[in-house]
Amino acid sequence: MRKIVERSMLGHAWITAGDQDLPFVGEEELLRHILVGRGIAESDIQHFLNPSVREYMPDPFVLRDMQAAVKTITTSIVNHEKIAVYGDYDVDGITSTAIFVKYLRAIGADVIWHLPTREGEGYGLNVDAVRELYDNGAKILITVDCGISGNVEVGVAKSLGMRVVITDHHSPDNQIPNADAVVNPKRDDDDSGLNYLAGVGVAFLTLVALNRELKNLNSPEFSEKLKSINLLNLLDCVALGTICDTMALVGLNRALVATGLKVMDLRQNLGLKTLMDVAKVKKMSVYAAGFVLGPRLNAAGRLDSASPALELLLTDNPLIAYDLATKLDTMNQERINIQNAIMTQATEMANKCCHQGNCSLFICGDNWHGGVMGIIAGRLKDQYNLPTCVATRADGMINGSGRSVPGVNLGEIIHEALALGLISEGGGHAAAAGFSLRSDQEKVFCEFLEKSVLKQLGGEIPVLDVVVDAQMDASGATINLINSLNQMEPFGQGNPEPVLVLYGAVLHHAVVMGHSGTHLRGDFITSNGTRLNFVGFNLVGTPVGNFLLDDANINTKIKLLGRLQKNDYNGRVTAQFVLEDIAL
Repeated sequence: MRKIVERSMLGHAWITAGDQDLPFVGEEELLRHILVGRGIAESDIQHFLNPSVREYMPDPFVLRDMQAAVKTITTSIVNHEKIAVYGDYDVDGITSTAIFVKYLRAIGADVIWHLPTREGEGYGLNVDAVRELYDNGAKILITVDCGISGNVEVGVAKSLGMRVVITDHHSPDNQIPNADAVVNPKRDDDDSGLNYLAGVGVAFLTLVALNRELKNLNSPEFSEKLKSINLLNLLDCVALGTICDTMALVGLNRALVATGLKVMDLRQNLGLKTLMDVAKVKKMSVYAAGFVLGPRLNAAGRLDSASPALELLLTDNPLIAYDLATKLDTMNQERINIQNAIMTQATEMANKCCHQGNCSLFICGDNWHGGVMGIIAGRLKDQYNLPTCVATRADGMINGSGRSVPGVNLGEIIHEALALGLISEGGGHAAAAGFSLRSDQEKVFCEFLEKSVLKQLGGEIPVLDVVVDAQMDASGATINLINSLNQMEPFGQGNPEPVLVLYGAVLHHAVVMGHSGTHLRGDFITSNGTRLNFVGFNLVGTPVGNFLLDDANINTKIKLLGRLQKNDYNGRVTAQFVLEDIAL
C-alpha cells in the first residue's frame, strides 16, 4: 500500500490498495482503472459489470450434504407429511423462512413455521419450540439461517422421531449436529467455495436443488405445480436478506442481489410492495433495502416477535399487508427512540474506555433493550474503529452483540470463549457475533476479549486507513462520470462505492444543513470554473466542519475525499460529492 495523504484533517491516512502510486486518472479511463485496482482482470470486466444469475449459479449439489437434504425433504413432500421451517428473527432469517414457506406452499406441501423471540428464546433452536412443532404434527424440521450450533435441540428432535435438515451459514462449533443433513458452506469439509453466502442464499440454493429433484420424479402430482414456479421470483427476498446481513456482494451474491433488486422493482410481492409504499421507496437500491426496508422488517424482532415481518412477506391480502406494513413502520420509529436513548449512554461509556487505550470496547448497561445492541455496537465500531461488543445486564445474565473491524475475526473469538466456558451461548462470523454469559463472568470475558483482539492485531491498536480507488481533477466530476461508475452496482459490502480524491477544488461556500444541525452542504469551484455541490454528513463539530464553516478559508484550495452521487431535486439531476474528509 502507498500513502497519498499522510494525515488528513480527520487524522486518517489516505492509501492506495496496491503497491503503486495512484495515478491521476481521467474520466474515460476511471472505471477500468478502479476495477483493475480492485483485482478484477481486464478480461473479466464485462462479466463483472453484467452479473447474471445463470452465469454465476453453481451446481447446488457442490454443497456438502445437499443430496441428503433434498432426498429427505422430497420424501416428506411425497408422503404428505407436515413440514416445519424454523428461522431466525433478523432479516436474513425472516427472508430465508419466507422463501422456503412460499416454495413449499406452491408445491402443495403441508408446512408450518416458527421464528424465535429475541428476548424469550434467543438466537437459534429452542427445545420447547422443537417439542411444540412436533406436537403440532411436524415430521421433519428444516432450519434456515440457524441450527448449526443446535446439537442438543437436534438431539431432542431426533429422539422424538423427527427428521432434521439444517441449512445455515454461521460458523460451526467443533461438532456439527447429528442431523439427517447439514448444508452449510462454512463446514470444514465443504469445498464449494460459497462461504460468503447469507443464510437466505444457502436456503435458495437448497430450493434450486429441491426443485430439480422434484422435477426428476416426473410425478403427475407435482408436474403442473412445478411449471407455475419461477424461482427467480424469490430473489427479491434473497437480495433483501443478503444485503441486510451485510454479506460481501461478490460472486454469486452479486448476481443474486443485482437480479433481486430488479425483481423488487417489479413489486410482485404484495407485502414488500406495500412496505415500499409506506416507506416511500420509489426505486430499489442496496441503500433502500439495507437502510429503509431492512430496519422496518428488523424492528418487529428487535422489540417483540418477528412474526409480523414474516407474515407481511407471505400475505396475499392487501388489507392485511397495509396493516402489517404500517405496524412495522411504527415499531421502527419506536426502535429509533429506544436506540437513541441508549446510544447517548453507550457513547459516554465508550469514551472512558478509549481513554484507557483499549484495543476493544465492551459496553454493558443495566436493563437496556436487547433488540438494539447490534445497531449500537455497529455505530460505536464505526466511530472508534475498534471491535465493539454492546450488551444488556439483567437477572444475573448478560446478553449482547458485537461488530468487528477488518483484521479481527470476532466470531472466532466468541467461539473460543464458548469452548473455554467463559460464555454460555454464542456464535457468529468475522464481522458480527452474539453472546450470553453470567454477570459474574463479565470481567473475565472483557479481559479475554481484549487479549484476543490484541493478539489478532499483532499488539497494535488499529489506525483507520482510508483506501482510495482513484484521484482526479474535480472538474471531471460530472453526471456522465457518475453514470459510468454506476455500472459497478450493486454497491455494498465487498463492492463499496468508489472512493475518490478530487484535487483542484477551491472552497466557495458551506453552511449547516437540515434540522439536525450535524450536516453540511455547499459547493467548490473546480479548475475549469464550474461549481461542484457537496454534502457532508455528521461533519459539524469536526475539524473538517470547522474548517469549511470558517469564512477565512473561502478560496482555499483543498483535496477532497468522498464519493460521487446523483442529486435529484425537483426533477433536476446534478452531480453531487458526498464529502467525507479533506486535506490541504
